[in-house]
Amino acid sequence: MIVVSDMMGTLTTGSPFLGVVDWVKYNQSKLEASLRIAAITPSYLLAKRGFIDWQSWGQKLMINSLGYIKNVDEKKLAEVSEWVVEHDFWKKRRDDVIARLVAHREKGAKVYIASSVVEPFIAPFARRIGAEVIGTPVEIVGGKIRMVGGLVSDEKKIEKVLSRLGVDKVDFAYGDTVLDIPLLEHAEHPVAVYPDKKLKATALERGWEIIGDTPKY
Repeated sequence: MIVVSDMMGTLTTGSPFLGVVDWVKYNQSKLEASLRIAAITPSYLLAKRGFIDWQSWGQKLMINSLGYIKNVDEKKLAEVSEWVVEHDFWKKRRDDVIARLVAHREKGAKVYIASSVVEPFIAPFARRIGAEVIGTPVEIVGGKIRMVGGLVSDEKKIEKVLSRLGVDKVDFAYGDTVLDIPLLEHAEHPVAVYPDKKLKATALERGWEIIGDTPKY
């Protein structure tokens, strides 16, 4: 059995951007961390009120935050990734959904976290629940982190999942936003997790399982 889950909003309400800024605050510069938060406050207010797409805004913040980490090597990237998970993602995890994935794994399923988040940031979280990672790959060039190709999101996410696993459908899929519909459509048992309004409407129309209430940002 193959189980695939989105990460952000589905397994955790954390933020890659806030996780990196927290690392910067305690390991690089408190002033820089404060300035980074101040700089995004206007766009945060616009996103919160729906004038900017919340998902696209969050993805852009994650990409930009990769540049905050100075003089990167493999060791530092691993340290930052563990910090982001320990101090943000794991603290804000959705225990009810994680329990489902762990139960699947204990029954013999292969569990994958498929997300637009860069793979090093997913890996420590995946290890905690016994899952494997399908995310946005990165490389280190000249002491800086950069993505390899575009974000693994929307249609690209399910294309990468199916290609890597060599299947046409998975058994269970978990997602929280309208962007996860392509993933959920390729599952025998799609599960909408704390779904946004558009995904909730689709789930109700198609009779998909729903876990949790629609969140308020």
